[in-house]
This record gives sequence, structure tokens and C-alpha cells, in this order.
Amino acid sequence: MATETTAQDVAQGAHEVAKAGMPQLDFSTFPNQIFWLLVTLVLIYLVLSRIALPRIGATLAERKGTITNDLAAAEELKQKAVSAEKAYNDALVRARAEAAKIVAEAKAEIQKDVAAATAKAEVEIAAKTAESEKHIAEIRAGAMDAVTEVARDTAKELVAALGGKADAKSVTEAVTAALKG
Repeated sequence: MATETTAQDVAQGAHEVAKAGMPQLDFSTFPNQIFWLLVTLVLIYLVLSRIALPRIGATLAERKGTITNDLAAAEELKQKAVSAEKAYNDALVRARAEAAKIVAEAKAEIQKDVAAATAKAEVEIAAKTAESEKHIAEIRAGAMDAVTEVARDTAKELVAALGGKADAKSVTEAVTAALKG
């Protein structure tokens, strides 16, 4: 029977709720609900205005300051980078000019060395040419003497073969006259 009583109690409670309606819509509780609504709203307003919003505002201001500082630092670093790039390009131009100057000096020095070596070689060649010409002249002179001697010997032999007798002086004069032209 305990279950029957409980079921009856539940049915009776449901009937009373249906008869009274929803408590939020009961006009007799409106002043009490409005009072607590106003207290809650004032309390929320005070918490937000005194605690939460100042903290949020401070955080936003801090972030804005950080962003502004970072942007200023970035701009400053950008200016430094531009000036460093300009300095680098200027140094590069100076280095290229210096390298060109060094190359020109090296070329001039090499040209001077080549000219000196060429002059030295020309002197050596001229000396060797003179020596060679002297040697050729000696060879020619020796060859002329040899040709003259062979011509004299041949003339003596020819005269002897033809049955004549020739003296050395007349053969030498005849060979000398024939060689001169």
C-alpha cells in the first residue's frame, strides 16, 4: 500500500502544480523576483566595472603598448638593415675598385717584366745571331780556302794529265782569277 500512497501523492502534487501554474509566471511572486533580479544585475555590474573590465582594459592597453613598441623596434631595425645594406654595397664597390686597381698594377708590372724579358731575349738573340754570322763567315772563308785549294790541286792534276808542266805560282794566279769572276 505504500506504493499506492506514493502514487496518489505524486498525482495530487502534479494536480496542484497544474492548478497553480509555473512559479515564474505567478504574479504574486513578481515583486520578489524583480528585487532579486535588480540585486543580481547590480552585483554583476559592480563586479564587471570594478574588477573584470579594468583588468581587461589594462591587458588591452598593455598589448597595444607592446604592439606599438614592437612596430617601432621593427621600423628601427628596418632602418638599420637598410643602412647596413648600403654600407655593404659601398664596401663592395670600394673592394671592386681596389681589386681593379690591384689587377691594373699587376698587369703593368707583368707587362714591364715581359718587356724586360723580351729586351733581354732580343739582346741574347742579337748576340747569338752575330756569333752565328761570324761562325758562318768563318765557315765560308774556310770553304773558300778549301775550294781554292781543291781548285788548285785539280788544275795541277789537269795540267799534268794533259801533258804539261805547271808551276804552283801560275796555277794559283789562274785559279784566283777564275774565282774572282
